[in-house]
Amino acid sequence: MHKPYSPSCERNRGPILDLLKAHFTACRRVLEVGSGTGQHAVHFAAAMPHVLWQTSDLRENLPGISAWLSEANLPNTPPPVELDVGGAWPAGEYDALFSANTLHIMGWECVRALFATMPTVLADRAVVAVYGPFNYEGRYTSDSNAAFDRCLKGQGEHMGVRDFEAVDALARAAGLILVQDCTMPANNRTLIWRHARG
Repeated sequence: MHKPYSPSCERNRGPILDLLKAHFTACRRVLEVGSGTGQHAVHFAAAMPHVLWQTSDLRENLPGISAWLSEANLPNTPPPVELDVGGAWPAGEYDALFSANTLHIMGWECVRALFATMPTVLADRAVVAVYGPFNYEGRYTSDSNAAFDRCLKGQGEHMGVRDFEAVDALARAAGLILVQDCTMPANNRTLIWRHARG
């Protein structure tokens, strides 16, 4: 099968990996929500062999992810699993969850479902890392993010750059505590939360 390819994954994988290495040191099982092409999974799993990196996505994206995993043939990347955030989630408990460039693609109800359901698969003290563009206090952080938001809404009204405050409110309601808000290249951010039961 022809492997899907994302130029942005190639550009951002280095800075994201640097951050994940710092926060995933003690993690052993990572669930990636919305693995897309599978490029991130291969790069991160190769660099962090102590982590079992479980990819997931909608059914139509699984063959492309499988193509990347098959070529890399890493021992810590099991086959991808189907995951629609508004439907059934995979069984098991994970001490980390990662998602990149997903919140602005899925509708807001799906973002709500993501945060409402993720505690069911998170271990106590699990780390959650989400990468992508965010607005702050209802304002774009750059002209390029404003243009990107217009482009997204042109593709579908359900899409759009999310407000940090609204996303963090969902995270707090799910028992997540923000531990770091990291500036990333190309006007993106990585938000790091820690799960605390109760």
